[in-house]
Amino acid sequence: MAWEQAKVDALVTDLFGYNALQLGLPECNLLAQNRIPLRQFAGKSGRVDVLCDFRELPFAANSIDLVVMPHVLEFHEDPHQMLREVERILIPEGQLVITGFNPLSLWGLRQRLTRSQNEFPANGDYISVLRLKDWLQLLSFDLDRGNFGCYVPPCTQESWLKRLHFMEAAGDRWWSFAGGVYLLRAVKRVRGMRLILPPWKQKKSPRKALTAITQKEIENREP
Repeated sequence: MAWEQAKVDALVTDLFGYNALQLGLPECNLLAQNRIPLRQFAGKSGRVDVLCDFRELPFAANSIDLVVMPHVLEFHEDPHQMLREVERILIPEGQLVITGFNPLSLWGLRQRLTRSQNEFPANGDYISVLRLKDWLQLLSFDLDRGNFGCYVPPCTQESWLKRLHFMEAAGDRWWSFAGGVYLLRAVKRVRGMRLILPPWKQKKSPRKALTAITQKEIENREP
């Protein structure tokens, strides 16, 4: 969470607008460094501003400037519908920040080998970055940037965390795709539509032709 808080803080500090929304994990304020005036937390329970089902968000279409989703897709039964709802409520060029557990990492390996599949975080359905990118592209999102972190194996003893801390720098340099956690930032794009009319044939008025006038005709016209 320390890694995620630092990365999200650096990412959202320069994002502006009128409405920001964090879906899930209300214990961690990932909008703390953002300067949008109205920042709300939504979730199924806990100390949130809006109690709701993520599959039917109670917000108007094109009304939210920034949405942060910390570890909600891999722990929800219908992540596709969640993303569709987020795309609906975001304004054009709205920002989406997602964090998730990487299945192609030591964390993902532990999830597949652990015996306690009902305990957090092994009870989630981890989504790979490539898979998530495909979902976002289908919803007309453009990937802006991403980060991987947390290369140390998941362990509960602080002494082992200190011994293996060298893996953070080594992993970021040599196997950056295998971080235990990833962060993605996407932008909602709305493609412009241009109406092309058929080339109607319009009849042009004939140009007036100039005719020569003799000197005698000019003298006859003079009073």
